[in-house]
Amino acid sequence: MKHALNEEEHKRLNERTAAAEKKTNAQIVCAVIGKSDTYAELPWKAFALGVSLAGLAALLLNILRPPALPWQSAFSAVGISLGAGAGAALAVVFIPAFARLFLSVSRADTEVRQYADSLFLSREMFAVPRRRTVLLLVSLFERRIVVLPDAGLVRQLDAQAASAIIRSMRPELIAGRTAQALETGVAKIEELLLDDGRPAAENTLPDDVIEEEGT
Repeated sequence: MKHALNEEEHKRLNERTAAAEKKTNAQIVCAVIGKSDTYAELPWKAFALGVSLAGLAALLLNILRPPALPWQSAFSAVGISLGAGAGAALAVVFIPAFARLFLSVSRADTEVRQYADSLFLSREMFAVPRRRTVLLLVSLFERRIVVLPDAGLVRQLDAQAASAIIRSMRPELIAGRTAQALETGVAKIEELLLDDGRPAAENTLPDDVIEEEGT
């Protein structure tokens, strides 16, 4: 997998996270995921759209400039339609920005949240004393951010607080500055958790950014 963060960004984010953990008595885990699902339906959606638009264009062309022989009209329409459909499907595979045009907001939100839940459980982030852990996950393909607190932080990092964290990160993420987006998110979490009077949580999780290709 090609890493989203370079070595310097990785080190800086780890140091920033460790510093925030000391100040907040909480465990903060940052994760960068390439893609949260395969989305096998996206090429088919693009193919269908390409065929439909190309078929319409071929029809208009045949009306404006009728071919000499009737069979030429049918063959040209089929060829143009299938070619356009195949091109659109390939574009989905190789051009993420184009593929996102066929991805619904609800589907993206659901898949990224499910990936975050699965990662939280598989890495046993719940094993921290007093359950004071928060997962800050960025999924690059979907351009989605998930703030997933454990039971010990769920009151401080409620839905309103999570929305504030995500809003603070989104401009950097959209601009392609993943490391800066995560640093901004860590700073916002620190601001929300600072001085809550809780005893220090034992540092049982590695202070290292998780990077996965996803599915």
